[in-house]
Amino acid sequence: MTAADSLAVWRRVRREVDWQRAPALQRVPPDRDGFRSWCEGPVRRRDPVRAERLLAAYTAAREDAARRTPLDFALLARWQREVLAAPVAPFRVSDAYAKAGRERYGLTPDTQAAFDSCLRETNDRDVPLAARAARAYLDVAFFHPFTDGNARAALLTLVHVLAREDVVLPEVGPLQTTRYADDPAGAADLAALIGVLSRRRPRDRV
Repeated sequence: MTAADSLAVWRRVRREVDWQRAPALQRVPPDRDGFRSWCEGPVRRRDPVRAERLLAAYTAAREDAARRTPLDFALLARWQREVLAAPVAPFRVSDAYAKAGRERYGLTPDTQAAFDSCLRETNDRDVPLAARAARAYLDVAFFHPFTDGNARAALLTLVHVLAREDVVLPEVGPLQTTRYADDPAGAADLAALIGVLSRRRPRDRV
């Protein structure tokens, strides 16, 4: 039996989450750049080449944030070419699966256009920044646009959305956890976690 379309589930859940409850973020220079520290620490210890590719993509994402480059699939694909060291990073051409097949992300003729429409919503200043960053992260996770590296693409998207408004998280490690398309509470909790991390100093503990 074919698994339910988790992307369709996410698009419904996305409309149900009360994004307005997301906390305000602290816009002060952090003691460190959490994404860069993550790359230089655990990622580099595990795979130095992967770390260098991620750092190159992160530099591009931050530069695009400073230029206010419109966020769409084409921009993500440019970062993803750095992440994967690949000449192209096209949108997937079939259904995708994750979590040992628990989630299936369907593909229709309008999937890529719908993805770009969701990414444009990161410009909606009527929605708290933490919510826009969390929602964009989950959009990448559940639209699952690439055949490989979607978790990295999601995190790059999150930090890009924050950087456009001069927010740099001092820590990103706690963001590295499994998320499910059918979990509205988890989506709201991700926005709340971004708020917590924006106020945390490296010496703080959860």
